[in-house]
Amino acid sequence: MPSAFKAVIFDLDGTLLDTLADIGGAANDVLVQRGHPTHTLDAYRHFIGDGVATLFQRTLPEGVRTEELIAECVADFAVSYGQKWKETSKLYPGIVELLDELTRREVPIAVLSNKPQDFVELCMAEFLSSWKFNPIFGQRAGIPRKPDPAGVFDICHALIMQAAECLYVGDSSVDILTGKNSGAFAVGVAWGFRPVEELIAHGADRILDTPSQLLELLGDQ
Repeated sequence: MPSAFKAVIFDLDGTLLDTLADIGGAANDVLVQRGHPTHTLDAYRHFIGDGVATLFQRTLPEGVRTEELIAECVADFAVSYGQKWKETSKLYPGIVELLDELTRREVPIAVLSNKPQDFVELCMAEFLSSWKFNPIFGQRAGIPRKPDPAGVFDICHALIMQAAECLYVGDSSVDILTGKNSGAFAVGVAWGFRPVEELIAHGADRILDTPSQLLELLGDQ
């Protein structure tokens, strides 16, 4: 492990921002509109993280899952989440202080999410505009979603550094695998949507119990 990493790439949902109720509520609205059973918000901890299409592959009853229906639900979700996206979402405790310190240290910070790009930009503008994240990437047409490392490589190209010089921070197995696949140092967070056991099982290089512990990986600055 390098003595000090040069940049931090963050996942968004479940890592910086607690969006569980707004995403789950919007997805349940779509299921109700389509006449299908809904799910508890706790269940959505395991449904979120692999993109909206996969969200509905997981939430729709097995017997009705078709590519056509999933595509229709994805379109419906864009409308529903467009109305709910900031009703209850909020930054996790300690994130403000962490980002302030990273800014003070002039550590480059970026975001890579499987959330659609337009919603990533909305959330960043609403909740995270006080800090200079660059670049900010959500799910984009023609770019494979996480855990494919393409998004990390795009960010590293923009930052003019190697993935091995970066921390990739997230709350799910998808994030840990993204870090591993890219060669970044894979950091799991204990406060997110998924259990710590999942992060450990997928090879997390480090688990953070609090946001401030991230600073230990950056050395003295």
